[in-house]
Amino acid sequence: MVVGMMKLSIHAPGARSLKDKRQVVRSVKDRVKSRFNVSIAEVDDQDLWQRISLGVAVVASDAGHADSQLQSVLSFISANVDILDVATELVSR
Repeated sequence: MVVGMMKLSIHAPGARSLKDKRQVVRSVKDRVKSRFNVSIAEVDDQDLWQRISLGVAVVASDAGHADSQLQSVLSFISANVDILDVATELVSR
């Protein structure tokens, strides 16, 4: 069993309030959940208007599949928003 984790920092220049930011977060999370079989949540920077930190997790039978899933999610998100930073980790048990 392999657990793949990824933390993304996203810039949302159009967000002028926390309400605007929540709409962007909800949209990204809903699209990722409907397209990929992963867990996704806002994990940090909840009080900053234009910075979004998302955590993505996937469980797979091998490291290649977990990494492939995370890279697919990254490509999908980066096609729609500006990504500032990415950190990934694979944990094998």
